[in-house]
Amino acid sequence: MRVQCVICEHIESIDSKSLQAKRLRNRRNSTYMCQTCHDRIADNTAKRVNSGNFIFRREIKNEHYLS
Repeated sequence: MRVQCVICEHIESIDSKSLQAKRLRNRRNSTYMCQTCHDRIADNTAKRVNSGNFIFRREIKNEHYLS
C-alpha cells in the first residue's frame, strides 16, 4: 500500500496486511506520518518538556504496544 506523509509529502510503501494499513483504510480521518517526521517531532517535544516551560498533560505510557 502506498501512503503519503502529511508533513513532508514523502511517498512510502507499507505492507498492505499490516495493522497500520488496516487503520488507514478503515478510518479515513487517520493520517500517516513517516518515521523521520515522527522522530523529529518527538525530539522537539522532548526538548520542550526538558526545558521546564512546557507542561506535558498526557500520561506517558511505558508499554510499547499501547502507543
